[in-house]
Amino acid sequence: MKQATVQPLMILIAGPYRSGTNDDPALMARNLRALEAVALPLYRAGHTPMIGEWVALPLLREAGSARIGDALWEEILYPVAHRLLMKCDAVLRIEGASKGADNDVRLALERGLKVYHRLADVPGCA
Repeated sequence: MKQATVQPLMILIAGPYRSGTNDDPALMARNLRALEAVALPLYRAGHTPMIGEWVALPLLREAGSARIGDALWEEILYPVAHRLLMKCDAVLRIEGASKGADNDVRLALERGLKVYHRLADVPGCA
């Protein structure tokens, strides 16, 4: 395993989760896998990858969310990513249409965080 020689960053991975799925759980799971696919390379480069759904989905379950898009979903899903952005150093925006991910990028830029659009652009991932 490669040891990192770069400054470690906590990086929020942002991309489609619910977008384009018509709330089909199988398509949402596929989107989550696409987000997760870049987590290991980030980790191996010495960074700490973070995905908002990793935090939000257990919270939604514990809160008793009954269905995708219900009031609890709105209370928890996107606000979790916004809270994570207060602790993250950067965002990796993966491909795919997503209003939520676009909003994460906007908030990151407002906070002066670096936003990467390709894994290869992240320090240590080239």
